[in-house]
Amino acid sequence: MRSEPLRPKLQKYLTKRGLAVKFTKQLDLFIANSAHPSLQTERLEPKEFKIYSFRLDRKYRVIFIFKSASTVEIIDINSHYA
Repeated sequence: MRSEPLRPKLQKYLTKRGLAVKFTKQLDLFIANSAHPSLQTERLEPKEFKIYSFRLDRKYRVIFIFKSASTVEIIDINSHYA
């Protein structure tokens, strides 16, 4: 599995909140094993949109879509409780 490069807006979001290192760690884990239990990867509702998320930490989630069977694009990073 691989991820497309992160958009500058999302990089800025991570840096501003001090999440860049944590994001890199979780993304590496996701690329190695997208079903790892600590990621809590899930398909979001409505399921027909085929949008997924994995856990960055207890507060933040990474939202992504599959561009192909082996490539994902991260489309958002946000607070899980906002």
